[in-house]
Amino acid sequence: MAATKVHGSPLSGATQRVLACLYEKEVEFQFVPVDMKAGEHKSEKFLCLNPFGQVPAFEDGDLKLFESRAVTQYIAHEYANKGTQLLAPGSNKTMAVVHLWNEAEAHQFNSPSSTLVWELFFKPLFGMTTDTAVVEENEAKLAKVLDVYETRLAQSKYLACDHFTLADLHHLPNIQCLLGSPVKKLFDSRPHVSAWVADITARPAWSKVLSMQKQ
Repeated sequence: MAATKVHGSPLSGATQRVLACLYEKEVEFQFVPVDMKAGEHKSEKFLCLNPFGQVPAFEDGDLKLFESRAVTQYIAHEYANKGTQLLAPGSNKTMAVVHLWNEAEAHQFNSPSSTLVWELFFKPLFGMTTDTAVVEENEAKLAKVLDVYETRLAQSKYLACDHFTLADLHHLPNIQCLLGSPVKKLFDSRPHVSAWVADITARPAWSKVLSMQKQ
């Protein structure tokens, strides 16, 4: 049995982020499904792993972590010599650029994109009504973020540098959901963003994550 465990749901974007990282790094792990409909993520047993009662929770031997971006940082550093190089080793300056775009994803891209995923993907899934005003407001916010990305990606194949890093990987869950919605036009209308999206969503590691939703 693998010492590395991911407790989560294949539909959870945060869980997907961790799974994509593990597949990129070719780290063996055990996936432990959490039945969120049954409230397992609020159970006493799960709260010992993540006291906030959210997925995912992560174990690597005696180490227990939560918060998906913290988990991917750990994996990328702990298993730096395995699989895909998801960092930008070298000078502090190159690492700073990776951190910058990690922060841009977390603080600029994530909020409008997550709101749109909720309104356009999860609300219909749960039989709830989409709020069109909220959608319009967050489409406008996301468009401004993608304008910045378009400028950046005209200069660099990926956000942080010329190879795929955590800064790109962290975007995958929300992008994947939004590609199946009218928001896709925001990606398609920006040629460098469109090429980047096509590239990162075609990665074999990400395909493995998506296949877990069908199991």
